[in-house]
Parts: sequence; structure tokens; C-alpha cells
Amino acid sequence: MRISKVLKFAAIALVAAAAIGFVVMSLWNWLVPAVFGLPAITFWQALGLLILSKILFGGFRGRSGYGGTWKRRMKERWEEMTPEEREHFRGSMRHRCRPASQVAKETEGAQPA
Repeated sequence: MRISKVLKFAAIALVAAAAIGFVVMSLWNWLVPAVFGLPAITFWQALGLLILSKILFGGFRGRSGYGGTWKRRMKERWEEMTPEEREHFRGSMRHRCRPASQVAKETEGAQPA
């Protein structure tokens, strides 16, 4: 029973890798030669690019525990803050994360030094 599950998983993984490799190859051969003037690639080169991107950028799907430690730590820090500290934090985040249009308006209204 266990061997059949492993074989089934392996077969699905191979089919998925082949399909994704074909998609990467098709998109590359459709866009890159026309836009950048680079040569077309083969299926195996597309799989190599896929593996390289997985190594460099970390994967194709979200990891279940990814970011959990950071979120938990931030929640603990938030709960330890006083109401004044929370308001100060919110204000600094609002200032840092404001829309670009607001930044442009503030820059236009500033007097040159």
C-alpha cells in the first residue's frame, strides 16, 4: 500500500514537472526572443531554469510554516506594548506606508532649503 502511494506521488510529480517545464519553455520561446533577442530554449533548458529559480527564489508554493515565527513574535511584542506605544507604532507605520501621491504632495509643498 505504501509503495503504491509513493509511486503515485512520483508519477504526479513527474507529470507536474513536465507540464510546468513545458509552460516555462513555451513562455520563454514566445516572449524572450521577441523582446530581448535571445535564442529559444529546449525543454531540458526550461527544466534547468525552473530548478535554478527554485534554488534562488525558494519554491513554487507557499510553505505552511513560513513566516509563522515572525508573526508570533510580532504578536507577542504587540501584546506587551502599552496603548501609547501602540499608537506611536501605528503612526510611524502610517508615515512609512503612505501612498506615493501623498508623498508627492508633501514634496511639492516643501520649501527648498
